[in-house]
Amino acid sequence: MNWMSLLGLDVFLARWRLASAEGIVAAQDRLELAQLEWQEQKRHWRKLLALSLAVAALAVLSLIVFSFALVIQFWDTPQRALVAWLLTGFWFMLWASAVVALISVAHRGGDAFGLTRRELKQDWQDMKDQLP
Repeated sequence: MNWMSLLGLDVFLARWRLASAEGIVAAQDRLELAQLEWQEQKRHWRKLLALSLAVAALAVLSLIVFSFALVIQFWDTPQRALVAWLLTGFWFMLWASAVVALISVAHRGGDAFGLTRRELKQDWQDMKDQLP
């Protein structure tokens, strides 16, 4: 005689096993999603660091060249001044483009782990909805 089926526990245990299996699969999916987003976040931080270093280096270089341009501006020949200002403009444009790239990368990384957070929020809402 099967006491589990007589007491109705076999259905309860089957549901519990099924829910546990689904929970484990869901947890594995969420961990995988979090790992993917962590890799993406690390890539974003590396880009941000590289562009920050480029902006800092180009800012220093731009200031040095600008100083040279000011000194050369007051020398005798006008060709030297023209070359110095053109060189200064080139370095300034390079620095400005690095700043724009840095700002765009910084703005793109604002939603860290967004997919994971949305999935966990949806899971939490589904669990609350299933409660009596």
